[in-house]
Amino acid sequence: MKVHHNLSDLPAFQNAIITIGSFDGVHHGHQQILDRLKQLAQAERGESIVITFDPHPRLVLRGDDHGLRLLTTIEEKAALFEKYGIDHMVIVPFTKTFANQSAEEYIEQFLVAKFQPRFIVIGYDHRFGKDRVGNIDYLRHYQDNGHFEIVEIEQQEVKDIAVSSTKIRQALEKGDVKTAGRLLKHPYALSGTVVKGQQIGHELGFPTANLSVDSPYKLIPPAGIYAVRAYQKGQSYDAALYIGDRPTLEELTQRTIEVHLFDFDQDIYGEELSIEFVDFIRGDAKFKGLDALREQIARDVAAVKIVLAKLPDVSSKKKSTHRRSPSSS
Repeated sequence: MKVHHNLSDLPAFQNAIITIGSFDGVHHGHQQILDRLKQLAQAERGESIVITFDPHPRLVLRGDDHGLRLLTTIEEKAALFEKYGIDHMVIVPFTKTFANQSAEEYIEQFLVAKFQPRFIVIGYDHRFGKDRVGNIDYLRHYQDNGHFEIVEIEQQEVKDIAVSSTKIRQALEKGDVKTAGRLLKHPYALSGTVVKGQQIGHELGFPTANLSVDSPYKLIPPAGIYAVRAYQKGQSYDAALYIGDRPTLEELTQRTIEVHLFDFDQDIYGEELSIEFVDFIRGDAKFKGLDALREQIARDVAAVKIVLAKLPDVSSKKKSTHRRSPSSS
């Protein structure tokens, strides 16, 4: 898959089959749209193109809205589009200037001029242009003039996609990562950079990599212990993940994300690490001291190993689907 960041340097697409949206999570509902896109591209001997936005439009149009929590960063989204067989991802820098285009400008100067689409796969309620006056009827006018054909995503299907997104977020906010993964049709994931911590895990006999998540808008599941798979430089490791403010260590009150990789002893400070959530083990708790905490961690690690042992074997050379760097232009 090719990722395009520069709208002024797009290639001449052949029989472009396009869809447009935020696709947060790239969940099961989104995957059905991607399948439709690929089927059309195959039938038309064309190229499948997903057009998405960065930053998320809500961050630009509603700057005072601090409640937005995303299921996927733009990098995670790109890797998932590649995983599901899309030919091109076009990342549109979303600005107020872009949002203030008229509906006609959006169609003529953006969709038609940049993509020359053969088909546009779009939701029945898609809105665009200044004050969101553009809708599918605008697009149908251009369809009637022979510019492209529209494949409409019906009302119920759009509602199902919205419901899926809501259910995924609700599940994650409760720590129910298994349900979230089932709705996503892939494990929920987060990625970040390994930073230096207080070395408490090392002192306890369970060294951890402290993860600094790059995006402030990424949805982080609640405090507790999780069974996860970690990916570092393309290799997979079974691991136990802790999220919380370490209540046993009263002098440390800041939330931390720490992962204990099994059978791993490398120095990876400053490197990227990706986590796929498998299951929730227990909530966070305060213990009477370090000895009690050490004993509980040992029990947690044992519980995580039981959970992960039930999963299909993953080759140590399997690459993460959440931090790959597809080719770009």
